[in-house]
Amino acid sequence: QPWFDRYPDAHTQLINMYGITETTVHVTHQVITTGHLAQGGRLPAGRPLPGYQVRLLDPHGNPVPTGVPGEIYVAGNGLARGYLHRPQLTAERFTANPHHTADTSTGTRMYRSGDLARWLPDGTLEHLGRADDQVKIRGYRIELGEIETALTTHPHIHETLVTTHQDPDGHRRLLAYLVTDTPLTPSQLRTHLTTTLPDHMIPALYIPLDRLPLTPSGKVDRRALPQPDTQTEPTNTTEHTPPRTPTEHLLATTWATVLGTEEVGIHDNFFDLGGDSILSIQV
Repeated sequence: QPWFDRYPDAHTQLINMYGITETTVHVTHQVITTGHLAQGGRLPAGRPLPGYQVRLLDPHGNPVPTGVPGEIYVAGNGLARGYLHRPQLTAERFTANPHHTADTSTGTRMYRSGDLARWLPDGTLEHLGRADDQVKIRGYRIELGEIETALTTHPHIHETLVTTHQDPDGHRRLLAYLVTDTPLTPSQLRTHLTTTLPDHMIPALYIPLDRLPLTPSGKVDRRALPQPDTQTEPTNTTEHTPPRTPTEHLLATTWATVLGTEEVGIHDNFFDLGGDSILSIQV
């Protein structure tokens, strides 16, 4: 939005392009408009540039339907020859193009990007993140980019990054970092996400940030992200009432031990404190 505020006339354009070094940089092209901002969510990466072919394939090498995430494969004259002195990696990443025909100029090879995307109904590409960002939580394979997309549809969330956090006991939970323009409680965030995501894709922990830390190249610096603890995790909106009876003390102590938090009040919500169904079994 600041870009359009600064350059309101149509003579200056904002272009979003997806590209990879191994494809001699840019592959897709999209002119961004204020209409895209009004729609919310991720900005489209656009359509392939002339001379390039983009395929979204499932793990078996089959094309995925519109709206379904798939890995980006790129064919075209811009592909590099391979990696210098690394024939094994070259063979893994530069694969044969089974969709090549004599009447196309896209070439007999494809580059396997390791990136995930999906085709939007209008034929443009929406980039969802890295394929190696796929994680397994509670027995389910989860695309972290889908959770990030769902979060950014909230009107008060401007940026987000979803990752996993492993407790000392080895239990993995989904963790969301958020840049918002107003404080949001875990309950509000969960209510928003449950309209589009199943239970196993709802983050257990939410950490608000003023901004996402970036590397000099402009990518999120994951090593600079704060780790969840009692100081960084959002607190409940309920007024803290300490336990009063032996039963309440036992429950509060048990919750605090399992959830790794310092204190639990009798009105606190187990899930607001980062609990999930697996941790409830430990309780």
